[in-house]
Amino acid sequence: MSREKVIILGAAGRDFHNFNTYFRENYSYEVVAFTAAQIPDIDDRKYPNELAGSLYPDGIPIMPEEELTELIKKYEVDTCVFSYSDVSYQKVMTMNAVVNSAGANFMLLGTEATMVKSTKPVISVCAVRTGVGKSQTSRRVIELLMEHGLKVVAVRHPMPYGDLAKQKVQRFAELDDLKKHKCTIEEMEEYEPHIVRGNVIYAGVDYEAILRAAENDPDGCDVVVWDGGNNDFSFYKSDQYITLMDPLRPGHELNYYPGGINVRMSDTIIINKIDTAPPEGIQIVRENIEKLNPIATVIDAASPVKIDDPSIIKGKRVLVVEDGPTLTHGGMKLGAGTVAAKKYGAGELIDPRPFLTGKLAETFEIYPEIGQLLPAMGYSPQQLADLETTINNTDCDAVIVGTPIDLSRVINIKHPHTRVYYDLQSIGEPTLKTVIDEFVQNKVKSMTATF
Repeated sequence: MSREKVIILGAAGRDFHNFNTYFRENYSYEVVAFTAAQIPDIDDRKYPNELAGSLYPDGIPIMPEEELTELIKKYEVDTCVFSYSDVSYQKVMTMNAVVNSAGANFMLLGTEATMVKSTKPVISVCAVRTGVGKSQTSRRVIELLMEHGLKVVAVRHPMPYGDLAKQKVQRFAELDDLKKHKCTIEEMEEYEPHIVRGNVIYAGVDYEAILRAAENDPDGCDVVVWDGGNNDFSFYKSDQYITLMDPLRPGHELNYYPGGINVRMSDTIIINKIDTAPPEGIQIVRENIEKLNPIATVIDAASPVKIDDPSIIKGKRVLVVEDGPTLTHGGMKLGAGTVAAKKYGAGELIDPRPFLTGKLAETFEIYPEIGQLLPAMGYSPQQLADLETTINNTDCDAVIVGTPIDLSRVINIKHPHTRVYYDLQSIGEPTLKTVIDEFVQNKVKSMTATF
């Protein structure tokens, strides 16, 4: 029997998960290649045979997305499976046109085909776009669960940019684990905030194996929290599905994939940034919630910022370093560092573009709309070195670090600098605490009683 030939279009995350859950041991299909997009330097490698399964003893090549048309013809591909997130519907259908014009079918896999069932209660934290506030929401969810005396294990959306076989299942319980697993800045930004709060967080490549490890964590596990990435939908079947919406980007819930899926699936929707968004943006988001998911519980929230030392930036010429993905494929024009600069009276924001070094210059060529902010790009040692050099070469009085981690721990910042902190704060009623209290009462206690 002939097998249908498939290429999976991805960005080192959802693509591998879709393969693992739907294609890996499915003899009806032959996955001939993955393509890579969004993240630099993740193509020209292989999905290893240790992860690919018995049907792929030689592994599966990962190729640049730019070669897609040629790959479809070379391998006589039947179907291409779109498997990455935080893209406009325009982008999805453009890829559809590329695939169809080359002669292949275009596929999007759904929730039932790819969500894994847990033996533990699961809360998923997802979003409409990158940079809405998922990380601080996940942390707040965990804090509220811990107040009930529960042991919580977080599982983070994948960021496997290194040796995929070694990254099959990763457990992070202390800061030394970040070095052990050779984490990039982007990984540290997501794992470190959990670790410093005393939580265990898992990540990697094989998310069914990761889930089973989390359920049986040596420190115990009562609840699994899915800490989502980009605007992807959860890899796990969820007992409480939370989606964040951004009134600074109103209407994106109608125009970005798969953010619209998250809104429609949600039990709870959080409108974040209420304190900084314009009233008309907030109103548009409320109206779209009513259209897409009128039965969801809606929470208003803010992510107020604070810094270590306001005197460092007051009246000064400052360079603002923001979370990388928020500015790049997230498309935001500001982040926590920018908000802090305004709040604490910075005199002037310094444009880093005249001082860009190496691969950071390439980032600005790909994402010119970033403007006068500096994304903390660190997917490779070279990018990390370029980031350090760019910061130190910039003619400024001080640096505002708006990343979720202590950037000065991994690079040497010679300018005076201060770090921004931000946490989720519910405004009015209902609150996130109300939602979590009900979840514990109705789901966790009932499952505990069952077992």
